[in-house]
Amino acid sequence: MPESAPRRKLAAILAADVVGFSKLMGENEDRTLRNLKACRSLTDESIATYHGRIFGSAGDSVIAEFASPVDAIVAAVEFQRNLRYRNARAAPEDRMQFRVGLNLGDVIVEGDNLYGDGVNVAARLEAASEAGSICVSGKFYEEVRRKLDLSFVSLGKKQMKNIEEPILAYQVSLEEKTHQRASPSDSKASADGGQGYETRPPAIAVLPFDNMSGDPEQEYFVDGITEDIISVISRYRWLSIIARNSTFVYKGKAVDVREVARDLKVDYVLEGSVRKAGARVRVTAQLIDAESGSHLWTERYDRNLDDIFALQDEITETIAASIEPELARSERQRARRKTAGSLGAWDLFQQAQWHMFQFSKENIETAIDLYRQAIVQDEEFASAQAGISVGNLVMVIANYTDDPKNCIQSALTHAERAVVLDDQDPFAHYALGRAYAFSRQPEKSERELKRAIDLNPSYAHAYHGLAQSFMMSQGSDGELIVKLMNDAIRLSPNDPLLWAFENVMAAAHLEHLQRDDEALEWWKKSASHPNAGFWAFAGLAASHSLLGQQEEAESSLAKVLELNPDLSQSYLDATYPGVLLRFKKGLALAGLS
Repeated sequence: MPESAPRRKLAAILAADVVGFSKLMGENEDRTLRNLKACRSLTDESIATYHGRIFGSAGDSVIAEFASPVDAIVAAVEFQRNLRYRNARAAPEDRMQFRVGLNLGDVIVEGDNLYGDGVNVAARLEAASEAGSICVSGKFYEEVRRKLDLSFVSLGKKQMKNIEEPILAYQVSLEEKTHQRASPSDSKASADGGQGYETRPPAIAVLPFDNMSGDPEQEYFVDGITEDIISVISRYRWLSIIARNSTFVYKGKAVDVREVARDLKVDYVLEGSVRKAGARVRVTAQLIDAESGSHLWTERYDRNLDDIFALQDEITETIAASIEPELARSERQRARRKTAGSLGAWDLFQQAQWHMFQFSKENIETAIDLYRQAIVQDEEFASAQAGISVGNLVMVIANYTDDPKNCIQSALTHAERAVVLDDQDPFAHYALGRAYAFSRQPEKSERELKRAIDLNPSYAHAYHGLAQSFMMSQGSDGELIVKLMNDAIRLSPNDPLLWAFENVMAAAHLEHLQRDDEALEWWKKSASHPNAGFWAFAGLAASHSLLGQQEEAESSLAKVLELNPDLSQSYLDATYPGVLLRFKKGLALAGLS
């Protein structure tokens, strides 16, 4: 019986290797291998994300196939840029550059391997590429040039070793383009035109609060509250705020909020009033959706006038901190209502945020993909990079991954890039602080999370992150953790992750203060939220066990295993080595193996 012809297919082939690898190995083998591992985590993540398959890897080289040339070049561009950002932060001796070649061609399939000129040309193009760059064949170029916003430089025809005909080659430009960010006034045109924009931060106007006391001497206090709120909100990097001089023209006037919003081209309006009676003062504030005129949030604050300046600071901080999550919630809902064709980077980011707060594995994976799409539209979108980082950490925290080390490394890489892109973004520093905590670098974690708080003292999640970082270190001060969590809950009492805040509060009472009854009550609060993760029920199981309530412990553990069937003591030991000892003991008593 005659042998069948070899199976062939068309494939996009990526070939990459390290520049000067032999020299680096000669200088220091251990350091070079450590750096290679760190860099390979970046290359391999991008290849896997864009549906590639590595079929060859020897020493410093990587050969992968893709069904789509677009996927292949997007993966190559992403990891080359990520490597560039890594090198920018690394010591000179730890820097490592890759060359990449890309080809589209016919290949021979034999088992898991591919052979033929389709592979060989990619390897030769890689050798012809500059350090830190990408070289593609003419055929590959013709397939992708109209589909991506990339620049190519023709290198002409090149004679390649052991390749009969010269190959037309192109170098890919990796310089990130400067993006014009749309102003709030562009939003309607973008939505109507279906083009989207790369990053459209929402805009808010704070109208002068009304002095309802009839006392002219109180004007300075009322105006001070308005001005301070504007000042605090201006710290929110994702939110555009109208300057005081533009809003104070409405002082003392009866206005239609929607007309004001149209005049100032804002999405939201904050208005309020102050009424003094004797030694008491009442401050009322309300947040209004400018498009619909509906009230998103309203609150009343009754206080004693013991220290007018301290009161002003307290009211300001409380209002500013309270409206941020309400604004974020509204933006997430706006983004979810938009059609696919009108989604810009900001909308994609907000859709990702919505999925993040659902906390299931499928939703976290969707969120990470949406963050990546946002970055495709705006390469300088620091918050989207931070989002990928946090998403990877959630995959670890929730036990959604079989490769936690790679997720933590990815979280660290994307957070570092976020900080490089925008050092003034609290979310970027928050993400980096969390990544440092999970990579067992507590000092760096504390530094970054405190930096996030310095940039935005009303940032509840940064207080939560700092408390959690302390939880992951032996010998931490339990009372300090409780204080930080009280701050987080006070600043964002309706936060979509309130259950996670309560988890850390419970764990502090359980682990550091050994107040088992109080810990149990906090676990109960956490478990009562509809989006609570398995940690709340695991805490219930641990606390019930330590209190000798075995039946309740076993019932709670059954709920845990329903939500997370793969949870085990080995996972807890690997993810949280040397900490959460009473928590682990309680779960073991409940029956977790």
